[in-house]
This record gives sequence, structure tokens and C-alpha cells, in this order.
Amino acid sequence: MSFLKRGLIVSCQAVKGEPLYGYGIMHLFAKAARDGGAAGIRALCEDVDSIKREVELPVIGLSKVCYPDSEVYITPTKAEIDSLLRTGCEVICMDATLRHRPGGVTLEELYGYARANAGERELMADVSTLEEAINADRLGFDYISTTLRGYTPDTETRELPDVDFVRECVASVKNARVVAEGGIFERSHMEAISRVNPYAVVVGSAITRPSVITERLLGALSLED
Repeated sequence: MSFLKRGLIVSCQAVKGEPLYGYGIMHLFAKAARDGGAAGIRALCEDVDSIKREVELPVIGLSKVCYPDSEVYITPTKAEIDSLLRTGCEVICMDATLRHRPGGVTLEELYGYARANAGERELMADVSTLEEAINADRLGFDYISTTLRGYTPDTETRELPDVDFVRECVASVKNARVVAEGGIFERSHMEAISRVNPYAVVVGSAITRPSVITERLLGALSLED
């Protein structure tokens, strides 16, 4: 059984420094996403339960915490996993890159801890390279998402959405379900992603970040006096 159904998953997040952060309104974005046909929601730990009270969709929960000794910030330690276990999320998401983790804890250790305590919850791996996707599949993650493509030092020059990367993951991952995420803003992007047939697609900024949407549209505006 899979908690996440095939379709569009909407990321409803606001982090410190963004205009919508701290107002407790992500559940309203989730409600709008549900009404638009979303199959699931991706959300920060602190918003999971308010979203679950508003919609019956499955929620992918994650934490974003920065530690001084690591670049990994998506559910980086056991402490963040413990926080997610206290919520009603159906899926726990974590960074599954091969980078150094806070306190020197390995990905294998963190995965083992999450799996041992998750109960019926499923686990999602955010990756940036094919090597990381294959490793996450070997470990036993239920879902592998291309979320971090373009956001790590080794991939920051990649143009998004990286459809070829999604295609490689779909072809190479044997057991986990591949989820496409990253840089998907247009219908043409969605159409291109559809042709490589991932299990599901996550879209965030193009739906739930008004300042990013405004800036993107303004960048295409050219008016003459």
C-alpha cells in the first residue's frame, strides 16, 4: 500500500524571511490545492497538523533546520525525525544526499532510526544525483524525489526542471517510486515531465509563493513609454 497516490503534490511551505511565514495559513493553501485536485501536500513539521485538520490528503512532512557543521538542512537529524513522528504526517521526508551530516551521523543511521520508529509511515528521500537516488533505493526508501537537483554544489549549474535527470531516476531506481520536483512552473514543464512518467510530481513555488510568482512574471514584462 502507498499513502501517496499518483498525481500532483503541492508543496505548501513558508520559511523565515518570506512574507507568509508565521501567519499559520498554510492549511488554507492546502485546502485550495485540494480543491484544485492535488493528490497530496508537502509541508513543514509545524504546519502538518493544521493541514491535516483541514484536508484529508496525505501529507509529506519535513523539517528545515540549519546546523553549523553541515549543509544538510532537510530533516537532518534524529531530533527532527522525532518531531515529525509527533505529527499526523503519512510520509517523512529527509535529505538523502551523500553530503556530511550534522554530528557526523550517516544517512544509513538516520534512515535506520526513521524506519525503526516510523510505524506505518513511509519514507521519502530528497536527492540531487543519480548516485544518491540509487543509494536511497538500496537503503529502502519508499519514495525518491529529485527535490535537491540544482541546489547542491555539484548540481547548482543544472537548468531546472531537469527532465533528463528524472528520466534517469525512473530508469535506474528499481523499488522506490520516483517523484519529480524542482523548477516546474509552466504547463510545458508538466507535459515534459509527464512523458518520462514519474510516480508523482511536486510543485511548490509556482503555486504557493506569491512573491516568487510575481518576480517571475515581472521578469518577462517589457513596457515602452
